[in-house]
Amino acid sequence: MIELFKHILHLDFEWLFANFGTTVYFILFLVIFIETGLVIMPFLPGDSLLFTAGLFARLGYLNIAFLILLLFVAAVIGDNLNYFIGRNIGLRILQTKLRGKNLVKQEYIDRTHAFYEKQGAKTIIMARFVPIVRTFAPFVAGIAEMKYRTFLLFDIAGGAIWISSLTLAGYFLGNFSWIRTHIELVAIGIIVVSVLPMIIGFLTKDEKAKEI
Repeated sequence: MIELFKHILHLDFEWLFANFGTTVYFILFLVIFIETGLVIMPFLPGDSLLFTAGLFARLGYLNIAFLILLLFVAAVIGDNLNYFIGRNIGLRILQTKLRGKNLVKQEYIDRTHAFYEKQGAKTIIMARFVPIVRTFAPFVAGIAEMKYRTFLLFDIAGGAIWISSLTLAGYFLGNFSWIRTHIELVAIGIIVVSVLPMIIGFLTKDEKAKEI
């Protein structure tokens, strides 16, 4: 199991195919499902995994149409599990009484609820493209008691855009030999681009704080 986990983190698809054959479909499903569905597993590869899977579909190892459908289902089911964990367990934990007071002030929970009422739809879609954030966004949406119909609608839309765009990018860019021979560098580049908005946002916020 540890060996499998190591090769998944390193996106060693050749090893996966050599050892698991078509079971790789199930492995990819689990990785996307766990990354989006369990708030304690935000470090699993997402964007780079999708891109690499698309590239190997171009090389004939995977069926691109089935791959996109399968991973889309995994992403939506995972997010929904995370949402209900947040709504049914996370919220109760935050409202746990400690010496007569909530573990987290109700004021903070109310603010989060208000934020998701106004910005929830945009947040759910945009979070898909930001590592770590995409794991926590549905969990927090559940804690904030975001309307489930709204959550589900935009989660489906975000999941479809995320899965199809990155997988198809790998599929079509897989035509270029440089991409195929430097897949590790490409994967690192995808991770950097994915976290860049979060870094810029943090730095911008820090600069504004200094000005104040």
